[in-house]
Amino acid sequence: MGIARWLNRTVGFFVFALLDIADFLLCYTYKTLDYFLESERKPCYCSSPPEAQAKTEKIIVSERGGYSKVVSLTRSKIHFDEISDTLYSRGPSLLTRLSKLVRSVKCFNYKGLIMRGNVVESCDHHESKKKISKGKKRLMTLNSTVIEKSSTAPRWSDCHCSFCTSWLTSTNRDSLFVKVQQPKDNKKARDNVVFIHGFVSSSAFWTETLFPNFSDSAKSNYRFIAVDLLGYGRSPKPNDSLYTLREHLEMIEKSVISKFKLKTFHIVAHSLGCILALALAVKHPGAIKSLTLLAPPYYKVPKGVQPAQYVMREVARKEVWPPMQFGASVLSWYEHLGRTIGLVLIKNHQLIEFVTRLLTLNRMRTYLIEGFLCHTHNGSFHTLHNIIFGSGAKLDSYLDHVRDHVDCDVAIFHGGKDELIPVECSYSVKSKVPRATVHVIPDKDHITIVVGRQKDFARELELIWQRTKST
Repeated sequence: MGIARWLNRTVGFFVFALLDIADFLLCYTYKTLDYFLESERKPCYCSSPPEAQAKTEKIIVSERGGYSKVVSLTRSKIHFDEISDTLYSRGPSLLTRLSKLVRSVKCFNYKGLIMRGNVVESCDHHESKKKISKGKKRLMTLNSTVIEKSSTAPRWSDCHCSFCTSWLTSTNRDSLFVKVQQPKDNKKARDNVVFIHGFVSSSAFWTETLFPNFSDSAKSNYRFIAVDLLGYGRSPKPNDSLYTLREHLEMIEKSVISKFKLKTFHIVAHSLGCILALALAVKHPGAIKSLTLLAPPYYKVPKGVQPAQYVMREVARKEVWPPMQFGASVLSWYEHLGRTIGLVLIKNHQLIEFVTRLLTLNRMRTYLIEGFLCHTHNGSFHTLHNIIFGSGAKLDSYLDHVRDHVDCDVAIFHGGKDELIPVECSYSVKSKVPRATVHVIPDKDHITIVVGRQKDFARELELIWQRTKST
């Protein structure tokens, strides 16, 4: 086991070193293509702070605890959106180390070091301070960059098919796509169940598996509501969004809680959705009747460690095996490689679905492909960092709040062979919320915890809801 682990890390070192180079080259490739195809070079998270300051309408205030604040200045108000520092500080790659070394040597030879007591400031930092001082106003010091505000239309590298762009022509283009299954006589619905999918997924993860398999009794007593999260499926995919926790929550509240006038409801959430479910429980503690969490990505962060960076290194370890782990690492660490994957796969998802059906003689249902590929790189990249990684500092307080202030049943399910989110995460949730029950399903992974056992899971959910006291 030790040799296999060493081999995995050794091979990973060389593979990710090559990916560092590829992402570096792709950065300039996309800037060139964007300029010719969209008449502007859009800044990315490789940009230097002065460049970002000149090109974006948003600025960043650095804070302790793994977070920064995106400040959007408008005529009427100032918005503060929490973003994860992993977006712009994803660790020192090989090329990053080399470029810093070159800059430091150049700085030493030509401009010298600026000594102030025991502190050494780099010449880049000194120059940025000079530029700020020359301006009319000094608002704050930037230490990052964000994607500049753009139109809502899909970018040239995004999919333009009718499915992915249906929200642009919808009368509810500012609301999430919601799939509802309810009794014929809606007045008979005793309660509501909200389903929240995980990362690179969609409402079909629930509607194609659980909805058909609930008992007649459940179908006649509950209204089932499944959403496509912001940036996924048929929901809006705005290019000017940073897909922060606040944005995701507000869209769920507007599209589900307010629209359907929900006073009480159960929540069933998978992976990424568990973070949103806990945040909803904190905001609406009296409305939650039960929380069912599948593979919650909760990592206990050691003291003195930056939470977002720690969670990222746990979720996206630079290893080539297993394949799901490798894929998560590539999407997490490499902004431009992720965009390339989107260009190759996501933009051609209809062709992939057609080929899949052809090869399987139309025997394979392709709803998982739909969920996995119907999104934009901008939405997924920001959601991955701002929700999964960026919430690392918040989950402790969320779980404490659920333990102390949310009077509801908490059930946790986890696949015994989940290679993406380890089972220990679920047990860590229970350590924070002792009343929670943990169900480890042997021989099931991150997806087959539901897919393939939907009938059994539907029965398990019904038992959970039946145990809940009527309100």
